[in-house]
Amino acid sequence: MKWDGFERRRNLRIKAEELVGNLLQDSQSSQPAEALLHQLLVHKIELELQNAELQKTHLALETARERFKNLYNLAPVGFMAINRDELITEINQTGCNLLGIDANKLNNLRFSSFVANEDRDNWYRLFRQMFHTFGADKQRIDLQMIRGDGWNFKVHLICVFLAASETISTPILRLAFTDIADASSG
Repeated sequence: MKWDGFERRRNLRIKAEELVGNLLQDSQSSQPAEALLHQLLVHKIELELQNAELQKTHLALETARERFKNLYNLAPVGFMAINRDELITEINQTGCNLLGIDANKLNNLRFSSFVANEDRDNWYRLFRQMFHTFGADKQRIDLQMIRGDGWNFKVHLICVFLAASETISTPILRLAFTDIADASSG
């Protein structure tokens, strides 16, 4: 729903005027104090209506956020964000499971620490290219990875660069990755 502040405020003002309605006599013929009281009541009711609308919107946003969080964490694909220092800043539950790590222990973990030695050069080239050319195009690569417990597995990785903006304070790479070991053995 698009927010039209002026139109909404006008509608809330009309509702408030209707609610105050006949509470006080016509403000045109009343004393200045009564007219002022009428205006204060209308303003008070208008603020209460705005507050109720804001609370309703806040609840709807919280519900949508919770739904998105569940969808994000239950996706069959690992999702993560890494910053220009290659630190993992965000990861979903599937990504944690694939890498064999606890999401609470992500502090200062570099993505490359999970990339097998034979694929690190390929990964670094892609990483540098994405950050230095502000890669607008999606990049795809297959990498041999190493889980936190030492087991190797192969992933198909899709990278998207997101520049700093009003909603993102620093540039990041969004990564989506899937285990392709099962797909290649079938």
